[in-house]
Amino acid sequence: MIKFVLMVNKQGQTRLAKYTDNTLTNEERQVLEAEIVRKCLTRADKQCNFVEHRSFKIVYRRYASLFFLVGVDENENELAVLEFIHCMVETMDKWFGNVCELDIMFNIETAHFILDEMISNGFIVETSKAAILAPVELLDKAT
Repeated sequence: MIKFVLMVNKQGQTRLAKYTDNTLTNEERQVLEAEIVRKCLTRADKQCNFVEHRSFKIVYRRYASLFFLVGVDENENELAVLEFIHCMVETMDKWFGNVCELDIMFNIETAHFILDEMISNGFIVETSKAAILAPVELLDKAT
């Protein structure tokens, strides 16, 4: 089960955060984010993309200047989560045209909407780029 998804820049600033686990308070989330970001950003490029932290497995991947971090429980398949991260980046690339940090910052609602189409209650519900972007296109036409 996916507990959270974070998009962080190289300086460690969180650009997008989505939590599906409501047991953490805002203060606990901030502390957790700081610990995880510090741990993942300081790792060398040749090191594994999986980290265990507290009761979470953190799967992360760097694309250009953004780090995509996904926290899952201990029963989740790490390679499937890595594939999910790649699908998420490809979907955002298709929508934004080569997604970058500024796209996320200035279109945070769209980024959250895309993520909401992919994840529901901590489970991956859609991986088809066309199916994910169809409601986003309808929303974009309506506004």
